[in-house]
Amino acid sequence: MVAPRVCVLRAPGTNCDVETAHAFELAGATADRIHLFRLLEDPSKLSEYQILCIPGGFSYGDDLGAGVIFSRQLRGQLNEAMREFLQADKLVLGLCNGFQTILKAGLLMRRGIENATEKPFEDQLTLTWNSNGHYTDRWVRLKVTSCNCVFLKGIDEFDVPMAHAEGRIALKVPELLDQLRENSQIAACYWSPAATEMLKTTGDPTKIDLLPEPENPNGSIANIAGLCDTTGRVLCLMPHPERFLFATQHPQWTRRGLRGEGDGIKVFRNAVAYFG
Repeated sequence: MVAPRVCVLRAPGTNCDVETAHAFELAGATADRIHLFRLLEDPSKLSEYQILCIPGGFSYGDDLGAGVIFSRQLRGQLNEAMREFLQADKLVLGLCNGFQTILKAGLLMRRGIENATEKPFEDQLTLTWNSNGHYTDRWVRLKVTSCNCVFLKGIDEFDVPMAHAEGRIALKVPELLDQLRENSQIAACYWSPAATEMLKTTGDPTKIDLLPEPENPNGSIANIAGLCDTTGRVLCLMPHPERFLFATQHPQWTRRGLRGEGDGIKVFRNAVAYFG
């Protein structure tokens, strides 16, 4: 198998690109950390890669809002290159600030939309300040829903750290939630033992009651932690799987007797396996 090439696209303020590239390398890919300015100089360079990942951090200091400036460059000078990449049989992953960037750039729903006149997805949904009003850094448990997401194949539940201030998913159009469910675009939800009990009644992990902190650390509607596009090849996730590559990174690894790999590496192995 030829190792897929990954473009880990960073911008001023990005600070998770090294560990994200390392995660892809551990999973068997060849990862390059590419500065946004290099891609702006030569947008065709993106065609050399099979996977695009926008990692976490604070691009442009989040001065105008999380991911706002970065997103405008993707939908501006890089619009054609991104469109071609999305139309090909390739993968896109956005983590934390990358989620915010991809959503606000209008890339999460660019594939699969047949009616070009309908209201843009990013105008119906947003990522805003956590309900507690401040930056939150902690470990959470996620439940993978019934989506067809390439990155989450074969995963049911997993632990992962999160760290963000603007991670609460809020809908500007309430009806969009039903559409997300119908299209299997809710990729992962924050989870807890109480949620498992509620699931026995609802039968749908996206329809349980809103979990309180710390289980749902930001107050996202339907406890949403991640979204995917309709093809399952674009995933946006607020938590950081690249920070749990080894069992010893878990704060309770000794108590739980964890050994070997961490849950997060599975996300990157699935991406690499897609091209196997």
